[in-house]
Amino acid sequence: MEQPVKPRRGIYLLPNLFTTSALFAGFYAIVSAMDGRFESAAAAVFIAMVLDGLDGRVARLTNTQSEFGAQYDSLADMVSFGVAPALVMYEWALSDLGRYGWVAAFVYTACAALRLARFNTQIGSVDKRFFVGLASPAAAAVVVGFVWIAGDFGMEPRKLAWVAWAVTVAAGLLMVSNMRYYSFKTIDFKGKVPFFFLLVAVLIFVLVTIDPPKVLFVVFAGYAISGLVTTVWMLMRRRRQVLAGEETEKPDDSSAT
Repeated sequence: MEQPVKPRRGIYLLPNLFTTSALFAGFYAIVSAMDGRFESAAAAVFIAMVLDGLDGRVARLTNTQSEFGAQYDSLADMVSFGVAPALVMYEWALSDLGRYGWVAAFVYTACAALRLARFNTQIGSVDKRFFVGLASPAAAAVVVGFVWIAGDFGMEPRKLAWVAWAVTVAAGLLMVSNMRYYSFKTIDFKGKVPFFFLLVAVLIFVLVTIDPPKVLFVVFAGYAISGLVTTVWMLMRRRRQVLAGEETEKPDDSSAT
């Protein structure tokens, strides 16, 4: 009697190639920062963001999702969006602050690790329309975007050391906050959309091409702030609902005898 043929174990090549490329971009950002090439380091992190966004979509489009790919992607994210931005910022300005500088870099790195761990455990149990806390790629974009735009304006890192400290710590804390950020996962790229959306996409590409440091930093800084605005708006809305409920529950004095 023939023995059943066991399926061959292996990994899907295409999506993991994108993940490996994102990991390499994060590693290259670290090496570039150590060599003092901070513009190249910042650009490498943004490239890692693009590649990180592609690997999951490629896996879904080709039906090649796997548990290995999910874990590998998370580890690559830790390097590209957790370790790399912290070291880029440390080499650029935080090293001038001594212990306060490396503490800020570590806070950001630890928050990125906690953010990724929480995200992995919440898959399937939260509303996919929103992220709980600022996503690590967006936090990385704020940190390295600040380095890039400061260099573009010719500012001295030593004079911006404490501002860099505040940006690094704030980006880290936003990752582990309970603020909700729109995830853009509900956008259907395969379906039909109004022509206006295509014009907006073209305009964004043109603006990024004209002045990448300024446009990218403004976009991601605005996205980071959007969580604060959304949270405040939801709290105010909830408070109005509570007050309205209390008004309806009060007895009508006019009917009392």
